[in-house]
Amino acid sequence: MKSADRGPGKDYLHVLEATRSAIARGERAQARRLARQAISLAPGKEEPWLFLAAVSEPRAGLAYVARALELNPRSRPARKAIRWIIRRLPPGERRQAVREARLPDDLALKLIPWEALTLRRLFSGRVLISALFLVGGAGVWLGNQPADAHQPQVVSAPLAKATMTPTPTPTPTLTLTPTPTATPTLTTTPSPTATLTRRPSFSWSYILDPRELAGEGRWIDVDVTAQKVTAYNGATAVRSFIVSTGTRAHPTLTGQFKIYVKYRAAPMSGPGYYLPGVPFVMYYYKGYSLHGTYWHDNFGTPMSHGCVNLRTPDAEWLYNFASIGTLVNVHP
Repeated sequence: MKSADRGPGKDYLHVLEATRSAIARGERAQARRLARQAISLAPGKEEPWLFLAAVSEPRAGLAYVARALELNPRSRPARKAIRWIIRRLPPGERRQAVREARLPDDLALKLIPWEALTLRRLFSGRVLISALFLVGGAGVWLGNQPADAHQPQVVSAPLAKATMTPTPTPTPTLTLTPTPTATPTLTTTPSPTATLTRRPSFSWSYILDPRELAGEGRWIDVDVTAQKVTAYNGATAVRSFIVSTGTRAHPTLTGQFKIYVKYRAAPMSGPGYYLPGVPFVMYYYKGYSLHGTYWHDNFGTPMSHGCVNLRTPDAEWLYNFASIGTLVNVHP
C-alpha cells in the first residue's frame, strides 16, 4: 500500500510498528528516528515516547517517560519503564536523575529511598499538605468518640482484647499534572513586534548525538552538565563556548526549543535584581534565553536563574549565527 493511500492514523500506526521492529532488531538509531517521526504524527500518544525511552540513555529515557506520564498519568507501562530505567543507573545517580526528569511527586517519593529525603524535601509544601489531611482526619475521628470512650470500664465478664482501628474518612488525593515550572529571569521585556507573534515552539525531548540533526541546518546545543554551548551546522560543530546555566534552585529546562525573539539589548529583572541592557538576548522558551553577561565572570559554573549566560563577545557571535526559528537543543 502506498503512503498516499493511508490516512494520518494509519501512517502513525505504520511508523509505530516500524519503530517496534527496529527495536527488536537492535537498530537503536533507526528506532529513535522512527519514534520521533511517530511523535510528530501523533503528539498526544504516549507509546512513541516510551519507545524513544527504551532506546535512549537512562537520563534522557526518564525525561521521555515523564512526558508519557503527562499524556497519561495512569499509564502502567510508563511506571514500569521508569523502574526499568532506574535500575540501569548507578545508585549514586538515581536521585539526581529522578529530580531532573521532573517525575510526579507521588512516583518520585516511591523511587527515592527514605535516606535520600532531605529535611527540605521532607517538609516540602506537598508533604505538609498530605500530613495535614491525615492529622485532620484523625482529629475528626477522635472528636466523634463518646465523652467516656477513653475512661476505664468495669465489667463482670472477662475483657476481650480491644482493637481500636478507626476507618479514616476518605480524603482528596492531590494528583498534580506535572507541568515544568521555573522562575523566569525576565519580568520586564520590550513589546515584541508584529512579526514575532508566533507562540514559542518546544518539545521536552532532546538529542545527544549531533548526527541525528544532520539535516537541521544551523542549530545550537546546550550541554548543562559540561556547561558548554556548541553552534552546529548540520552534524558539524562550528564553535563552542563555556557558559553558566541555571542553579539547582533555578534549573535550566531541558528539551528542544526554537528561538522566537531576539534583542540586541533588553532589561531583565526578578526578585532582588535588576539588570539593564543585557546584551544579545535570544529567547527560546518563555523567559528562558541565551544572552551576554556583564555581571559575573564565573563561566563554567551554574550561576543563572535558568537562562544560559555567555561572555558578551561569545553571545554576539552566537546572536549573529542564529536567527528566529533556530533550534536550541538543551540536555543534561
